[in-house]
Amino acid sequence: MRSDFFSRRIAAPFGVPFFLRLFFGGLLCVSLGVAAAGDVTTQVLAGSDFKSAHDALIETIEAEGLVVSAVVPFNGMLARTAKDLAQEASPFAEAEIVQFCSSVLAWQMVTEDASQLSLCPLSIAIYAKAVEPGMIMLAYRSPGRESPARAKGDDLLRRVVARAAELARMRW
Repeated sequence: MRSDFFSRRIAAPFGVPFFLRLFFGGLLCVSLGVAAAGDVTTQVLAGSDFKSAHDALIETIEAEGLVVSAVVPFNGMLARTAKDLAQEASPFAEAEIVQFCSSVLAWQMVTEDASQLSLCPLSIAIYAKAVEPGMIMLAYRSPGRESPARAKGDDLLRRVVARAAELARMRW
């Protein structure tokens, strides 16, 4: 009689080997830097400064025919609340979140699924860490590619970040 002591003892639904394959497969994905859909994507803006990167991002969004709905001074909020939350200081030298939306894309998203309202507006963060103030970064959270409208949103974010990175290098 074959012993499956561990499978029953641990109560793994498909047995220990399946659980271990799943566990080590997950560790391998994490160690290789594989990101799940919806994770944050970052882009280093080589050869740029914060003001140029900010201007490039705004210009790129507007060139897409979109309107910036808000620029959130995120670093200012962290700096203001640091003492109240027993923090030394903000981890950023500068940080903003730029929010924008496409009415066409918004309609497509909510027509597919009303709960996708939560994906609007789209946002892109621009920041420089306090420990590396000269390294400017763009970051965004993808809406994923699970539906046609989400894929369009992801394509838009990728396009805006790529174009803003190109313009930011010009330091206009």
